[in-house]
Amino acid sequence: MNTPFNTDAEDDKLAAIREREEEDLARILSEKYGATYTDLTIVPINMDALRLLPEEKAREAEAVAFDKNGKHLSVAMHSPQNPHAIALLKEFQDQNFIVDSFMASKKSIDHALERYADLSLALGSEAGVFRLEGEELAALETKLSTVGDFKMHLDALLADKKHARTSQLLEEILAAAFAMRASDVHIEPEENEVRLRLRLDGILVDAYVFDAHTYHGIASRIKLLSGLKLNVDNRAQDGRFSVNIGGSEIEIRTSLIPGGYGESVVLRILNPESIQVTFDSLGIHPKLLAKLETEIKRPNGMLLTTGPTGSGKTTTLYTFLRHIHTPDIKIITIEDPIEYHLPGIVQTQTDEKQYTFASGLRSILRQDPDVIMVGEIRDAEVAETAIQAALTGHFVFSTLHTNNAAGTFPRLVDLGVDSTSFASAITIAMAQRLVRMLDPEKKKQVPLAGEQRALVEKILSTVEDKALLPTSLEMTWVPDGDAGYKGRVGLYEAIFMDEALGAFLRTNPSEGEIAKEVQRQGFLTMAQDGVIKALNGVTSLEEVFRVVDLPRE
Repeated sequence: MNTPFNTDAEDDKLAAIREREEEDLARILSEKYGATYTDLTIVPINMDALRLLPEEKAREAEAVAFDKNGKHLSVAMHSPQNPHAIALLKEFQDQNFIVDSFMASKKSIDHALERYADLSLALGSEAGVFRLEGEELAALETKLSTVGDFKMHLDALLADKKHARTSQLLEEILAAAFAMRASDVHIEPEENEVRLRLRLDGILVDAYVFDAHTYHGIASRIKLLSGLKLNVDNRAQDGRFSVNIGGSEIEIRTSLIPGGYGESVVLRILNPESIQVTFDSLGIHPKLLAKLETEIKRPNGMLLTTGPTGSGKTTTLYTFLRHIHTPDIKIITIEDPIEYHLPGIVQTQTDEKQYTFASGLRSILRQDPDVIMVGEIRDAEVAETAIQAALTGHFVFSTLHTNNAAGTFPRLVDLGVDSTSFASAITIAMAQRLVRMLDPEKKKQVPLAGEQRALVEKILSTVEDKALLPTSLEMTWVPDGDAGYKGRVGLYEAIFMDEALGAFLRTNPSEGEIAKEVQRQGFLTMAQDGVIKALNGVTSLEEVFRVVDLPRE
């Protein structure tokens, strides 16, 4: 029985033979011309090298710049006699590059030329620096303004199996994060997939799921940018890099920790725009704001703001510093780390070895400052030094981890501070939380009734200054649809030192006793501030009750 002739199979064999012959010819010619042979189908292409040569010129010269290390540049070409290739080598040499010439087959060069399709909007990348083209990023941000748009965009990108554009994914993720004003990007490997989540307005949102191969490409790129070790995956690593967009820089802080299925990656986005909040737009109630404006301009004293991580304490303190800054006062900060750079203010950073909060604060006092900001009071030594600074002609701003303003004083006592110094040193104790704001175009009013109304009435029943109460408790506001929130605003409470409170604190009262004592000052608690904001349509009661401690029975 005759076997039918398989034309396709024979054609494939002939094509394979021709490819081998072409590679053999390129290898022979490389020896003739004194160049090194290379096969660009198996050699990795350095995208920063590829960028040095415009695609049009590369196709004319049938040449590709495929690797770069400092001023050493590797260039592969199909024919050293091509006049465009000769001109190209001279052009690179005129730019002070040390050029290593390679020869490659036509197929090999064509394969490398296909990588131009993978060139993303990133202008370049090196450890610590990541430059994005402003106009293209702006266009991408417009397309990626919602999580749904982002998912569709990545689906289309990853469907391009030919080019497997993992080189572009990090830019796409960051562009989406910038567009949606995310504060953090989480990349979390699981057993069968890798989950990408964005923290939007303080809430983590599932954004995408991709495979392990894609994850490894992204993780390696992040490590390179952050200056981390590529071959280390069994211990935590921290780093940072900057995204340069049109001359302005956004700092990204990188954290990797080992997990059961790979390293968990978190990128903290420190966008300077996020702290460009004016004193009047923090969301502080007008009565409290007026009092704060007077108190923070005192020549000496201390303001402590409290709250959990991510409650906006740093933004509040930076806003206060910018508000009081004038050419005739010197402001010095000690932070861990410096999150945002403030013009006209001396900012220093701890190194956890020699320049600690305690030693740094003592050094700062020898720099003749008027105002000092201590990133956080963590131990007795820092607390005592800060108290002494406030007592000796300086105004000190700092943060403390407690649940509310009243808890500031028992916390300091726990750290070993003498309560008799509170009256002379501490001026203001604040607490704050952040809640999501209702989108003005996606909110609606609903009746306030049942248990919710009873709870609102209970919270507002202790408001000392009745002029602060809303005119009606009949209606409240809620989001109209799933995407009903846009941006965040602070809820605040503050305690101001006076003679009566100073004497009261000498008895080392409990947190609850302090809270009752300061009701007479007539300022709102965080819960009251939140409820009033909800009744006025700024946020929702659901948001308020999510972040503040409610009164106990």
